[in-house]
Parts: sequence; structure tokens; C-alpha cells
Amino acid sequence: MDNKFFNGLIVTILSLFVLSACSNEDSEASTDPADSEQKTSTEQAESKNLIVLIGDGMGPPQISLTRLYQQEYHDKDSLALDEILVGTNTTFAGDSTYKGESGVVTDSAAAATAFGTGHKTYNGAISVTNEEVAKPVASIIEAASLQGKATGLISTARITHATPAAYAAHVRLRPMENAIASQYVDAGVDVLLGGGERHFVPSEEESRYGATKREDQVNLIEPFSENGYEVVYNQEELGNAEGDKLLGLFDDSHIPYNLDRGDTTPSLAEQLEKAIEVLDKNDEGFVLMLEGGRIDHAGHANDIHSIIQETIEFDEAVEVALDYAKEDEQTSVMVTADHETGGLTIGSHGIYDVYFEVFKAIEASSELIGQELEEAEEDQDVRDIVENYTGIDNLTDEEVDMILAGEEVDGTPSQYGREGSFNAVIAERSLIGWTGHGHTGVDVNVYAYGPVADLLAGHSDNTDFAKAGAEVVGLDLDAATKNLQEKYLYPKFIQNRDGDYLFPAKALAEALESEIEVNDDASVEIEGETFQGEEDNEEVYLPLEAFSKLTGKDLTWDQLSERIVLP
Repeated sequence: MDNKFFNGLIVTILSLFVLSACSNEDSEASTDPADSEQKTSTEQAESKNLIVLIGDGMGPPQISLTRLYQQEYHDKDSLALDEILVGTNTTFAGDSTYKGESGVVTDSAAAATAFGTGHKTYNGAISVTNEEVAKPVASIIEAASLQGKATGLISTARITHATPAAYAAHVRLRPMENAIASQYVDAGVDVLLGGGERHFVPSEEESRYGATKREDQVNLIEPFSENGYEVVYNQEELGNAEGDKLLGLFDDSHIPYNLDRGDTTPSLAEQLEKAIEVLDKNDEGFVLMLEGGRIDHAGHANDIHSIIQETIEFDEAVEVALDYAKEDEQTSVMVTADHETGGLTIGSHGIYDVYFEVFKAIEASSELIGQELEEAEEDQDVRDIVENYTGIDNLTDEEVDMILAGEEVDGTPSQYGREGSFNAVIAERSLIGWTGHGHTGVDVNVYAYGPVADLLAGHSDNTDFAKAGAEVVGLDLDAATKNLQEKYLYPKFIQNRDGDYLFPAKALAEALESEIEVNDDASVEIEGETFQGEEDNEEVYLPLEAFSKLTGKDLTWDQLSERIVLP
């Protein structure tokens, strides 16, 4: 053997051994926040900035159909996504705390918790552990903020919806959107853009869109403004914004589908461009998450054309992120989906084709068309509405009857009423298949650009997505989680007839590293004082004062954010 080659081989092996030892040493390092500065130095971080893009419900078939559509009508051979495909992610969640389901099929909350924090949890949970008294787990957004980076969240869904919420809030169940909005006030996210104004305003009179879900009459716009946020409501105001912090609320609920929007609503690409402009001012860099949220909603409804248009808009945002990253040369880009929605198939009934012209002509989302169909009284009403929006002037009697009855093709009632029936007709005519209106458990694609691409190559779990993002920009997720868990707990709770909040006796005592003895009448005695509880589903719940007495700590229930604040 050549001596020069042999000596080089020995040096290489020794170098790999040293690198491996250093890696092991890093993995066993302390998670104390005080140690984070050295661990996350700019010398170790491979990228300064990180842009994460999530196509909600955007499984492989949604991407394939959108690419085929672009080839058919827009003379585009590929999507921006195709340039950076690197692997796949699993999507399964943890066992359900509330429904007894296995978690093989995930919801958006559990999935976003996984790819945002690196932790599995149950369906419905927003960045908390799968326990009766849950603990918060930190996301890459929270870790970035803790380490001085700028942060941002963007969504075409409500900004309080599951995916964005998992990056900056913590609740036991995703419908707690008022609590999520309340937590955003102090979460430290510099840019928040999306829908959902109804969770920020106390009355319909104070809403720009005439809707509110805040029965507590709390106005969150005021504290945001006091904290230095510029608040905007349309495309023009977004474009003119000059502040270092930005709250954009572009609808009371989800931002309308691309097919239904007026000129005043900014596109995802425009929102991303503005967010980058604001966040790029921070010398420490930024971490930003953008969600194409309505791909999922269109999948649930089986709305083919809306899926394609929402995915095209998402792909345009990916292109903006890639253009910035290529010019900046300090930015990693990561893209994936939380799950596939609807069980979409391209081709059906044994016919190897798709009739694109059927849905290409549709001029509105099925959400809008369905609202008009619900008002139809006669056969001709259905025919007129369908022809007006689709150009289809030859509905069969069977198709009209199916729409009026609100049925699927097999004669069962549609979960989406006449909207669902309309979509079933379009699917049959275009040779698109669906397995249902829910999520499916298939793997999803992973796309990446920059140094993070090497960390995501091949097949991974969705928790690895968060870990790769943290590693590439030098974030300490463990330290951020430790910081949160020293501040908050998220227990199950009930309210009694007086409106008082009560908490699970044994589980909360254990979480507080204490023990408690409950009497047969659901009361407890602590240092001569009696606290009366209530039984619910064979479990005793007690007032928080009992746990303060038990531990000697001044525990506080934050009703707006639905969490216990630890002293």
C-alpha cells in the first residue's frame, strides 16, 4: 500500500474520532441557559437566518396535481419546491389524551408541535407534553427569541390556528384560540401576519370585520400597540409599514381562498417579503415560519381547484424565500407539510387521465359556491349557480338531485352539505378521487436549501425537522424549554357552578412534587384548613388555593392564557 495514502487514511480516521468525541460531548452538555451562549456561538451555527414554510395538508398528491396543472396551463415544467426536494417526514402523533385514538393519523396541532419543538404530543395539543398536567415545550421561534434573534409567524389561516400557535403559544386544546391570542401579547414574536382578528377584539363594533369571539371583552390590540407593534389590516397598510414590530390581521377568521380574494388582501409572497424586510434589521438574524393554511381546508372540503391555487401561492412564497436565501448566503430554508388531507388520488375509475378543463374553469372556491347552493330551492337554481361559477351547463338530473340532497356519490350525507356534493360532482367529472374529508397518515415531502439540507436528507421523523432547524442556526431548544417549564404548567381543569377553576388533585400535586390525601367527600385538609373540591369522571378537582397551601408557593391561575404561573 502506498505510504502516503496510508498516512492520509490514518489522519482521516483520527479526525473522525475526534469529531465524534466532540459530538458526543456536545450531546451530553448542560441545558442550563447560562451555558447557551458558548453552545450557540456564530462560529458553530451554519446559518444566521432560518425560514420555515409549512404547506398545511400538502401531501405528495397535492404537489403532483399542482405541478401537472402548471405544466398544462402555465408552461412551467416544475415548481420552485422541486428544486430543493431532499427527503420525507413521518407524520404520526402520540396517543390521544381525549379520544383514545392511537395518533397514527395526526392533526395539525400535534404535527406542528413535533416539527416546531421536536416533541411528540397528542392530537389537539399545542406545544405541551402528553400529560394530565402538561408542561410547555419550546419551539425554534421561542428559542430564537430567547437568544436575541428576530422572529415572525405568517399564515393564511387564523394566526391563532394550530400551526402558527405551536410556535409561540401553549394550550391543552387547539380551540383555546383566545388564550393563544392572549399569550402572543408577551410571546416576543416580532411579526405576526394572518387572519383571526376576532380573537383580538372585544366587540363587533371594534372589529374591522364585524366579528368577535372574545366574550371576556378583552381588547388585545391595545397591549400590542403599547408594546410597539404597528397594526395593519390590508395590503396597502402592510406595504407602508415601517415599524420594527408588526401585527397584521387580514380577516376576522381565515384569509379568504385565493380564488375569492379582493385586491386589498396581501398574498403570501407579499407578506413574506415584508416580514423579511422587518426581521432582517436584527444583526443577530431571524427565524420565520410561514404557513399555507388553506391548502388543508380545501382538502377537507375536497375542493380541487382551491387546493391547486393555494399550493401555487405557497410555491410562490417558497420562491421568495429561496431568492432571499441565495442572495443573502446566510439563510437556510426548510419546507414540509404536517400531513396530507382528503386522500387525494390523481385518476379514478380505472381511467388513466385527468380532465383538467373541468376544474380549470371554476371561478370561486367551493366554500363560496356552497353558500349559494345552500339557498337553492329548485333544480334550476342549482343549474344556474353551477353554470355561473363553472361554465358547466349540462348537469344531469342525478347530479342536481345529489346536490340538492347534500349527498356524496354513494348516497350518504355529505359532511360538507351541498358544497360537498358539488365537489363530488366536480371530482367525478375530472377523474379525481378522494378517500374522505379528513387527514391521512402518509409520509410527506421535505424540501431544504442551504446548510440545513444535509441535516434533512433522506427519511426522517417530523421531530427531526425542528432539531435540524435548531442546529443549523445554533438554537438551544432544551434551554428554552427549561426556561418555560420554570414558569408555567398547563393542567386539565373544570369550572364549578360559581365559575371557580378547579384542578386535578393528585396529578397537580405530583407535578408540584408534593403528595395530597383526598377525603371521601372530595375535600382535603392542609395544615388545619379545609378545601372543598368536586368530583368529575372519578377524579377529584380542587381550587388552586389548596395547592398553594400544600406547597407554600404563591401559585397564580392566568385565566386569559389558561395556565398556572409558577412563582
